[in-house]
Amino acid sequence: MPKQIRWINRPAGSNWGEFGVDDQLGRLNLITAKKLREGLAEVIDGKVFCLSLPLDLPGGSVLNRRRHQPLTVPTYRGATPNVNYPLAGDGITATDIINDDILTIPTHYSTHWDALAHMGQMFDADGDGVAEPVFYNGYRAGEHVGLICEPGDSSASVCCRSPYLGIEHVAATGLQGRGVLVDIEAHLGPGRTIVTFAVLQQILEADAIDVREGDILCLHTGFAQALVEFGGEPDAEALRQRGAELDGRDPALLNWISETGIAAIAADNLGVEAMPPATPAVCSAAMPLHEHCLFKLGMPLGELWHLTPLARYLSARRRHAFLLTAPPLRMPGAVGSPTTPVATV
Repeated sequence: MPKQIRWINRPAGSNWGEFGVDDQLGRLNLITAKKLREGLAEVIDGKVFCLSLPLDLPGGSVLNRRRHQPLTVPTYRGATPNVNYPLAGDGITATDIINDDILTIPTHYSTHWDALAHMGQMFDADGDGVAEPVFYNGYRAGEHVGLICEPGDSSASVCCRSPYLGIEHVAATGLQGRGVLVDIEAHLGPGRTIVTFAVLQQILEADAIDVREGDILCLHTGFAQALVEFGGEPDAEALRQRGAELDGRDPALLNWISETGIAAIAADNLGVEAMPPATPAVCSAAMPLHEHCLFKLGMPLGELWHLTPLARYLSARRRHAFLLTAPPLRMPGAVGSPTTPVATV
């Protein structure tokens, strides 16, 4: 039996249905076997860069008061914590010493991917004249994407797990392909700048950067490097003056993202786009680039990646492309995930 389409209307400029009625990968479908071979072909020196911040950075809740620093606690054997625990304490003849712990971390705290379930829009997808909460490819909150809890949870529990569009679908691809780095800081400096398409195009042309369909675009602004230098005690005012951000209200920029066919965007700043953006005259998305990428195109967004060492290495060799391997955690239903991206050059 053919699958029922979930929408009659689709947003202007979206690709809903183009990868299939039940697609949950969006633009990641463009990372084909050919694209992976293109990424592999960029490995020349055999050098590896970790693109993740230490996951306890930025430190505190300066960047987002709702996201708190990771917490590590031990597992327990009865009332005894599993910290330097001698197995001989279990009444067996053994020399082993055990450490075992539990990590609690907000999925968007440090270096991470946004899942397609991270952000939707109020949109009349079914044509009944009433806007409803809708996500990429017409999945609807409450029916397909919403809050669900495991059996046994108390009624007071609130769990954010998405049965569709969760980060596990991204993880299952391995998320490996050709990365291309745009060194915005090298052209505009470390200060806060709003980058329009005209500015981005000038940088691409000046550096002769070849952006291809299926590429993962990485934007270096120096923001994450500042977090490293603050050492877990970030200065909120200093950070407000640091790092370039894309202008999500620039239609030329959004059109370029659509036309290039890039598969994903990752930046070393807090949200890829300027937040808050310029206020429009009519009610619209507060985060228009997130709307365009996550909601319309099905493009994951990476944030707070540590790109400075890679940017400096590539710049010294007049290179821009590399093999990128960046799967998130395979956590079913999660709306985002920490990641440890690796660039191989």
